[in-house]
Amino acid sequence: MDGDNQTMVTEFLLLGLTGQSEKEEIVFGMFLWMYMVTISGNLLIMLAISCDPRLHTPMYFFLANLSSVDISAPSVTVPKALVNHVLGSKSISYTECMVQIYFFIAFSNMDGFLLSVMAYDRYVAICHPLHYTLMMSPRLCVLLVVLSWVITHLHALLHTLLMVRLTFCSHNAVHHFFCDPYPILKLSCSDTFINDLMVFTVGGLVFLTPFTCIIVSYAYIFSKVLKLQSAHGIRKALSTCGSHLTVVSLFYGSILGIYMHPSSTYTVQDFSESRLYS
Repeated sequence: MDGDNQTMVTEFLLLGLTGQSEKEEIVFGMFLWMYMVTISGNLLIMLAISCDPRLHTPMYFFLANLSSVDISAPSVTVPKALVNHVLGSKSISYTECMVQIYFFIAFSNMDGFLLSVMAYDRYVAICHPLHYTLMMSPRLCVLLVVLSWVITHLHALLHTLLMVRLTFCSHNAVHHFFCDPYPILKLSCSDTFINDLMVFTVGGLVFLTPFTCIIVSYAYIFSKVLKLQSAHGIRKALSTCGSHLTVVSLFYGSILGIYMHPSSTYTVQDFSESRLYS
């Protein structure tokens, strides 16, 4: 890949987990442990929900779907990085890279949509408890999840197709441990204006739509909670939202800190932070 600038790239070289060989073993062990904990924890959640009929409710249906996404998302990127470390390799084929980009975008966006659906579920449970069963029917729950999958996969397909149209010349060293769209865009020797534009328009819309739904849902929830006379009722209402709000804060906080800027400003600090997010 060190030849003429017009030599077409057929594979990319991933920087690795740290970019520093002396720290690779430590970080490899940490990543492997975190990955196994993530997979086993979410599998246990899904198993518990499927085995207990009392948990066959809309809230736990959405939680099971969220767990499946949280298993799939790291499985797109982490295993390849770990295998490369074991084999002493840094390469990933062009096709594998595009596949990683597609599923990374799809699963990352799916988290946001599921969190917004769960916020709506909490809104109905707290603000319309008498109509909860009717408003959150099994058919509607399935429809919301399917619609979320369709939107996120169409969005991922759009970005991947725009990525495929780009030309990659001799530079193929990716400053990351997986094919994140931002550092990949920096390697292109063709114009990435359309890609950047789509990130801030369609990508922004896909980001803001579920985020807005969450904000609106919790605005109604807090308005309802403030009208409650019972301290017990207030605590009960807030306890059902606490863990969800924590996940929402971590999820959107990490995205805002890492990805909401032009690809040309992607820094080593973003590289380090995105390991935790990924």
